[in-house]
Amino acid sequence: MEQISEQATISNTAIVKDCQIGAGTKVWNFTNLYGCQIGENCMIGTYVEIQNDVKIGNNVRVQSHSFLCSLVTIEDNVFIGHGVMTINDLHPPSGDPEKWKSTLIKKGASIGSNATIFPVTIGENAIVGAGAVVTKDVPDNCTVVGNPARIIHRNE
Repeated sequence: MEQISEQATISNTAIVKDCQIGAGTKVWNFTNLYGCQIGENCMIGTYVEIQNDVKIGNNVRVQSHSFLCSLVTIEDNVFIGHGVMTINDLHPPSGDPEKWKSTLIKKGASIGSNATIFPVTIGENAIVGAGAVVTKDVPDNCTVVGNPARIIHRNE
């Protein structure tokens, strides 16, 4: 059931179907949102696609040209850079949603532009460098970079 706060701002060029969108959230031009939940005070950039069964907390920024596939959960205060891609199907095209895997991005994490995120958990306050390919869980308070992503710093 669609529930869009009266305090949300949705571009007239955005396609929004069956979504819940919180107060203070701004959805920019040419986005495609369907069957997702977006919290309060978020910013969804231009040309972003967010699929069904995605849950986004409060104060999250999703920059332009990013793709959040089904089964992604993003907690509060997360930054998603430009062109970030998430993946839920490890053996495409399986065509069977029962085989898809989920991704969790915990509060305070920051994902650099053009990162590719496989079905993993990215820890609290973790930093994923631009262009990283994340194939394994990222611990809390760590910085990862590269392909495949590896820990280069513990942000204690």
